Amino acid sequence: MLNKLRLSFDIGGTFTDFVLQDPATGQTRFWKTLSTPSAPEKAVVRGVIDLLAAEKVAPERIDMLLHATTVATNAILERKGSKTALITTQGFRDVLLLGRQKRYATYNMHMAKPEPLIRRRDIFEMSERVYLKEREAQAPAEAEVDGLLDRIAAAGYESIAVCLLHSYANPTHERLIAARAEAKGLKVALSLSSDVSPRYREYERTSTAVANAYVKPIVARYVSRLQTALKEQGIHSDLYIMQSNGGLVSPDLASDVPVRIVESGPAAGVLMCKAVGAEEGIKDLLTFDMGGTTAKLGAIDNGEPAILPTFEVDQVQYTKGSGLPLNISAIELLEIGAGGGSIARAELGGIRIGPESAGSEPGPVCYGNGGTRPTVTDANLVLGYLNPGTFNGGNMTLDLAGARAAVKTHVAEPLGLSVEEAAWGIHLMATANMERALRIVSVERGRDPRNYALVGFGGAGPVHAARLARSLSIPKLILPRGAGVGSAVGLLAADPKVDHALTRLVPIAPGALATIVALRDELRARAVADLTRLSAAGAQSHRLSVTARYAGQGYEISVDVPDPDQPEDRFLDAFRAAFGTAYRRTYGYHDDARPIEAVDWTFHAALPIGAGLTASQPTGDGDSRIGTRRAWFGTGEGTEIAIHDRYRMAPGIPVQGPCVIEEAETTIVLLPGDVAELSATGNLIVTVGAAA
Repeated sequence: MLNKLRLSFDIGGTFTDFVLQDPATGQTRFWKTLSTPSAPEKAVVRGVIDLLAAEKVAPERIDMLLHATTVATNAILERKGSKTALITTQGFRDVLLLGRQKRYATYNMHMAKPEPLIRRRDIFEMSERVYLKEREAQAPAEAEVDGLLDRIAAAGYESIAVCLLHSYANPTHERLIAARAEAKGLKVALSLSSDVSPRYREYERTSTAVANAYVKPIVARYVSRLQTALKEQGIHSDLYIMQSNGGLVSPDLASDVPVRIVESGPAAGVLMCKAVGAEEGIKDLLTFDMGGTTAKLGAIDNGEPAILPTFEVDQVQYTKGSGLPLNISAIELLEIGAGGGSIARAELGGIRIGPESAGSEPGPVCYGNGGTRPTVTDANLVLGYLNPGTFNGGNMTLDLAGARAAVKTHVAEPLGLSVEEAAWGIHLMATANMERALRIVSVERGRDPRNYALVGFGGAGPVHAARLARSLSIPKLILPRGAGVGSAVGLLAADPKVDHALTRLVPIAPGALATIVALRDELRARAVADLTRLSAAGAQSHRLSVTARYAGQGYEISVDVPDPDQPEDRFLDAFRAAFGTAYRRTYGYHDDARPIEAVDWTFHAALPIGAGLTASQPTGDGDSRIGTRRAWFGTGEGTEIAIHDRYRMAPGIPVQGPCVIEEAETTIVLLPGDVAELSATGNLIVTVGAAA
């Protein structure tokens, strides 16, 4: 009997990546196809058909489908979501528009703020009020609720977000609105803040609820189309979708709360880096994922990705507070508009890169699909880094003459440079943009890059990774097997995972344990109910965390909650010790005498089913040199460099830069002095500047 297979796929802005894995043998096959942004499922179907045909695999052998998507992200970034209304408490109509008083650029008098997803005319007030204590709640009149819902339906809104004051503590009034909408049979998607984000801080909760409502109809339609298209190809296996926190959920859960999948693809890539670090015995990693449209940078500390309780999307600058806040758990990442398809132009006597991207339609000029403006990929082709005849495993032929002409017309001639000098400038500017972002992820967040290894992946990442590592004095670079489809590879290591959070202010003092146990039980019931909606079976793992602070402070740090099923005095001592350790790690000190209060409680539940990457043994004979090519490294007329085939490399036989190492899904550029060697598990380990 033939083994069952897993198929993972990640839809990016330029390419859709696939990995077909046999979990029993560890055999994998990688595949890439150009994305179809107007209908992402079309690229999926095309890629699945081509991949299964190439491997002579029947659709019935696919046992599990794993998916990462940018559908929700793109709808927000491009402001192409559904027509959305917001219902809020009377007097609080402008909360979403005002945001926070805190400025991310204190002295910038022309500071740009992220554009809200909806306009003021889309916000409706309701006479209701919930008080935290002492005063009795003022319930909305049923007639007012019905009238407001009728107005919204008549105006043609597809989706409604409901965010009432203090509904995180008492959701009764939001539940009433939902009940009246159901009773009236309204054909609109409803997002209650008490379901999506039952946490305090009104602006952040409103922003999260609106973002969820904004993308909910779009994600639901996309997921439905995707499942139908796959079933038409004979694939009826379960589909799992990656969330921002690195966990998988079912399609119905992703459609119910789509705001959780905003960072779907990048999160999968970080999971791949975690698995690769474990293979190589390296616990501290900086991650660099450069695709065709964006570059994503993150970090793994002591073997685990940092999970943040909040996330910002559509940042104006690479600075906290400059984006739209979302109350979702997310892997720590910084995303910038610098990919292989980022468009280059001459501006104010210099070169500017992105954030506009050529995407896949039409794509870079060298793709030959109608692109006219030069991109980073075009520049890398002109510099001799890419092979025009073997790009994407030979499935695409690049137009070198077209790339040179575009670079000449749009950059070289306006700046009085040669074509090679202009292409070199484009390459350096793209790398500099990513260096700035990597410094934010590392140095500005307390990480010394000299103590980390850099993992480079994505279709364009390995072209720039060696230069990026050198610019930050990172001593070691890891280029994993399957680097060009890294996020699709990372899906194989993911587990179904959900988390539920709510705000309850609890002083950590005698008498608190009963409240904490009740909170734990309430959140656990919600999480377990979500996991039971998945068809996967197995033993669940559970964890409770909380954000806590000294009493009177305004912001918190995250702490893992000790076992509440122990005597209260032992629990309180353990909690204070855990908080003290976390506070000292963040701020350098801890005051044992100050009272502590806990704020946002989160229950994490996971179902370990990930197959892992299943390390492959290299089969090359070590005779990897397959030719030479002239490449440009910034001076002279270029340098004749060696070209190596990664699949012919063998452990113990180093390759020294400057050179290019080619593989089907990406291209690796090594700088002069770099030394690369294949590890026993098939990852390429580069010692930066070793020969120098």
